[in-house]
Amino acid sequence: MNPRLTRSQQKSICSQLGSVKLQLLYKASIHGFTGAAFHQRCDNQGPTLSVGYNASGYVFGGYTRQPFSQSGQYVHDDQAFLFTFKQENLLKNPVTGPANAVRMIANSGPYFGEALVLVIGGQAKVHSNPGNYYNFNAAEMHGNDLNLTECEVYQVEAFPEFEKPWRPMIWETEKRTKMMDSIKVYAPTVNSVTQLRVLLIGPVGAGKSSFFNSINSVFRGHVTSQAIAGSSTSSLTTQFRTYSVRAGRGGKPLPIILCDTMGLEENTGAGIDIDDIVNILKGHLPDCYQFNPSVSLQSEALGYRKSPHLKDKIHCVAYVIDACKVSIMPAKLEEKLEAIRRKVNIMGIPQLVLMTKVDEACPFVSKDIRNIYKSSYIKEMMQEASARLGVPLSCIVPVKNYSEELELDPNCDILLLTAIIQMLRFADNYFDELSDRFSNIQTKE
Repeated sequence: MNPRLTRSQQKSICSQLGSVKLQLLYKASIHGFTGAAFHQRCDNQGPTLSVGYNASGYVFGGYTRQPFSQSGQYVHDDQAFLFTFKQENLLKNPVTGPANAVRMIANSGPYFGEALVLVIGGQAKVHSNPGNYYNFNAAEMHGNDLNLTECEVYQVEAFPEFEKPWRPMIWETEKRTKMMDSIKVYAPTVNSVTQLRVLLIGPVGAGKSSFFNSINSVFRGHVTSQAIAGSSTSSLTTQFRTYSVRAGRGGKPLPIILCDTMGLEENTGAGIDIDDIVNILKGHLPDCYQFNPSVSLQSEALGYRKSPHLKDKIHCVAYVIDACKVSIMPAKLEEKLEAIRRKVNIMGIPQLVLMTKVDEACPFVSKDIRNIYKSSYIKEMMQEASARLGVPLSCIVPVKNYSEELELDPNCDILLLTAIIQMLRFADNYFDELSDRFSNIQTKE
């Protein structure tokens, strides 16, 4: 059976349900538009997603975590919801009467309260009655077209977890201390550079500023918030900022500078301009430069570096991606990232991906951050990020930023420090390549 629900629609649904995948159980056009056929295929199958389709082009339905049966009773489910798609955007209508969320009727298909029923008796019909345990706009839900052309029910399956981590990690305090010490004593292999510069690039709300705050917190010994961070539909960072992390309160600056930028947005003329990113990579932008999404930096601007030195340029690029949104990344945003990646490739600057919010994306990881490399769902998200951004899986590092905590977690610190160690290693490769090029030029002369 081939699912009619598109890959994009499936991802939108799954992003609401956590680390799950959909398995098609019932397809009315094959198994029949009858309650008997539905129950034969779908009873006792655990959480399900029911989807109706009509000739007007509407895709709508409901989710319940309760298994279907033919008891005739209402079943309590405070997680149930109805949904419809507006283009590729998912619109949710949560249950308002959880005690009557789902009714188990033998001669009907999926029966959500008294509000929405897909397949009535032996007819390809929809029963719609908003306000009965679910509130929704009927015209928005199904366009008032109550004739079904198809009905599907999917089993919602949790991803299996690995017995052993697929990427080895040492979760020990001693490991954390060693990593911090190695970062403190690191020195770039090029004498003219005392601090390597890492550019953080990513969509609005992905966690760029939060990553700096989290690294700063690790070395300060407590959770702190220097860079402006939070959740917003538009970028909270409006200036180009260069942040130097210090080894504790009043300590020396570490040999790494994290450069924060305005967030990427899918719409043209919104978010950071790609030409501004190129200017940052080349070292032209001064600290605290105020971004203007509609006009890129001009060489006449105040503070513009016309002849930047190697120490002013970017030595590593880190794309910051929200694990919860990898699978539903808008096509236009993906195109912007691809355009940036091509520019970075031409300049020979190493690139890696920081995958943030892994605890929000996967309940298994939320229970214990040490499950990060035992989670098959997180691995799948990393593989998808690898494919979408065109970087090897080995260049993707999952992290959890500090956002609501008041105290540090050594295991979160280890993930964050691992990301910094990778940046130092990548920058070393970049400096080695520059040295090799310089040596080759001298040899030819």
